[in-house]
Amino acid sequence: MSLFFKNTLKLEGQIDEYLDLVIKGGLVFRQGIKCYLDHQTDDFENYLKELRKIEERADDLRRNIEIKLYTRTLIPEARGDVLGLMESCDKALNITTETLLEFSVEIPKIVPEHRQDFLDLCETSVACMENTVSGIRSYFKNIDAVRDYVTKVQFYKKETNKIAEKIKRAAFRTDDALSQKIHIRYFTFHIERIAEQSEDVCDRLSIAIIKRFE
Repeated sequence: MSLFFKNTLKLEGQIDEYLDLVIKGGLVFRQGIKCYLDHQTDDFENYLKELRKIEERADDLRRNIEIKLYTRTLIPEARGDVLGLMESCDKALNITTETLLEFSVEIPKIVPEHRQDFLDLCETSVACMENTVSGIRSYFKNIDAVRDYVTKVQFYKKETNKIAEKIKRAAFRTDDALSQKIHIRYFTFHIERIAEQSEDVCDRLSIAIIKRFE
């Protein structure tokens, strides 16, 4: 992160650690959903516990970084943009935890016909998160690469929307009870939100880049 943090190696390390946790959170979420769909209840619950710990650690790190940026008046010209990016990214991580928790609490019935679609939905949503984090890293290290990652996020977000629509259309064309159809739509929406929030982060990122060159 030499573009910003030439004399603040500790802060640079904390931001890198924070972004690592966001990546790890997405991976744990993906594994958790797979275990849920495969009826591996104990493994699923363990992944949920792990994800909650990741979220807690990420929240602590983010607060610590915010305090340092303000109290030590570091990178004042871009401080607001950096904090905004981290807070927006944090929301994406929070959504993964909230969604996995909802699966644990409400135990939705996912029929075998929907299994692969849910896996694909999870895969594209997490891909949005991963490319968002790569875009943020590039903002600090190699600003020319940011556009590529933003483009990837936009692509995967559209793919997420397509898969989500496919699931919802299929669910509402069955003879299942309306409550079951609504349940499927509800959980589809929650996974879809991960991609939506990731795109919001990239919107902030694009604005931050424009401001860098003003």
